[in-house]
Amino acid sequence: MRQLKGWQRWILGGWLVAATLFHLYTATVGILQPRLQRGMHLLFLLPAAFLLFPATKKSPKDRFTIFDVVLAVLAVVPPIYLMLNNDMLNMRFEFIDPVTSIQIVLGLINIVLILEAIRRAVAPAMAILILGVIGYLYIAPFLPGVFYNKPVRLPRLVEMFYLLTDSGIYGSITGISATIVALFVIFGAFFEQTKVGDYLLRIASKLTGASPGGPAKIGVLASALFGTISGTAASNVYATGSFTIPMGIRLGYKPEFSAAVEAVASTGGIFVPPVMGAAAFVMSEITNVPYLEICFRAILGAVFYYLALGLTVHLVALRDNLRGLPPEEMPKWREIVRDSYLLLPVVVLVYFLVKGFSPFSAAYYAIWTAFALSFFRKDTIMTPKRLVITFEKGARNMIAVALACAGAGIVVSVFTNTGLGLGIASAITSLSGGRLLPALVLLMGVCLILGMGLPTTPAYVIAASIAGLALTKMGVDVLAAHLFVLYFALLSEVTPPVCIASYCAASIAKTNPMRVGFISWRLSLTGYIAGYLFIYNKAILLKGSIMEVISVSILMTGVSYFLAVVNSGYFHRPVSSLGRFLSAIVVVFLIISAAWAKMPRNIIAAVTFVVLVYLLIKAKRSEKSLESQR
Repeated sequence: MRQLKGWQRWILGGWLVAATLFHLYTATVGILQPRLQRGMHLLFLLPAAFLLFPATKKSPKDRFTIFDVVLAVLAVVPPIYLMLNNDMLNMRFEFIDPVTSIQIVLGLINIVLILEAIRRAVAPAMAILILGVIGYLYIAPFLPGVFYNKPVRLPRLVEMFYLLTDSGIYGSITGISATIVALFVIFGAFFEQTKVGDYLLRIASKLTGASPGGPAKIGVLASALFGTISGTAASNVYATGSFTIPMGIRLGYKPEFSAAVEAVASTGGIFVPPVMGAAAFVMSEITNVPYLEICFRAILGAVFYYLALGLTVHLVALRDNLRGLPPEEMPKWREIVRDSYLLLPVVVLVYFLVKGFSPFSAAYYAIWTAFALSFFRKDTIMTPKRLVITFEKGARNMIAVALACAGAGIVVSVFTNTGLGLGIASAITSLSGGRLLPALVLLMGVCLILGMGLPTTPAYVIAASIAGLALTKMGVDVLAAHLFVLYFALLSEVTPPVCIASYCAASIAKTNPMRVGFISWRLSLTGYIAGYLFIYNKAILLKGSIMEVISVSILMTGVSYFLAVVNSGYFHRPVSSLGRFLSAIVVVFLIISAAWAKMPRNIIAAVTFVVLVYLLIKAKRSEKSLESQR
């Protein structure tokens, strides 16, 4: 992202402030008609992408070029046409009325500019994915079976991507971005400006900082708290990792491990209710499952994700004899209590959600609560300058999300209007022979690939258009299917080879990105396990009897602990390769028991007990050996 100076900085800053004010205005007086709301959304953010993000590595980093200005001006024209002709477009018959020449030209300009902006501001991989999906329209007439589709002429392609409001660039996904997601991004900017992020770090420091390896535990807890609001793993890494990673290294953690912990913790914030990085709101729109039910059902998965990570951090700290924060760096309880009012915006957000208000309304009230609370302290008071900075930051943070959602709309448009999504789902069902487990493995791979490098919302939406469809077609519960999709689409952030969150953390730790990536993958395995359990055991969704929920909780606690032993190589004393192997066997048995109710629990208990006894005996012998050497 460019760091502009002088008049260019002021012009673009004013444009971005206007973008935030527009979204707050429509939140106050009422959302506009779809084309108007979404058109204004992209009218502000698409041109800004060309001015803020350089075209190549050699492009100027402190100013935009004439070429960037030309693209920005062109980007304004297509949404203006849609808004000026909204009434006429509302009255036309889709796929029946002809597409005019001006609509074809403007539609092609819009498509090309969206692709270029995504390449610059989001990820080149997403632009390539969209191009590949568009290319499918031209090769589909030559493909066999479920992948065949009749030829799509250029006017109809433009209509699909440019003129419709149920899919395409200005479709329902962009609608979510222009309303709910936009307000939560603005809320995140207020959240940061009023020092709530710093306060969360202080809470985490007070709760975990004094224990062995405290800095890494601070990162785990703070990232879970901050990540549920920020909604993007990479930005979460930079927000909390710039503090926790260097501190962890300073107090004894290896750089790659400290970075991996932050990457995994930052990614997991998206699984944490109540906000879930805005994914819960999008999921509710797609599945028609109430938002509060999604949050309730997702609790256990998030708990076990962080339990395994926290236990691994603790055991590594014990293994390496790492200390916690020194007393002078620990915040005082009176400071924590004094500043507790900073959490009031989150309390207001949750209150309105529980009372049945829409996420859009709840975010709106939370924003104004944060604004009011800023006046309680001199260093956070919303002076005109700080308010402008907050508005500008909110719009800057919207750009990548808005573009990615518009691009996801193109992909979903192809999937829905050609049957490609259904074709891929049918192919996966056929390849798996109609058996659930092979289908899940294939769909896991699809979600990991489609989620690479994308923000939360588009990663989930694109993956859901294939994997969610395939799973529901196989009779899987709709919420379980979509939580499976969400987990694996987002776990791509810490799964090699394209693990963006791990790369970001590695850049802070100044260490090898791929080593961080593979450690991150090992530390996030509980997320993989939870993803499958959503399908196989309804108790992890807090469905079924109390005993079923207790049973799966005990089994998953065992999985979390023994997985931590495998990853850390420590159980009271360092564990040999055989001990780690036996612990891994226990993990496998516990997972099978949690997923398959018919597995004899007495066998599982016996195996677990034997391995525990073995590890305890080895630890005792190691302790006696150390004492004799002294």
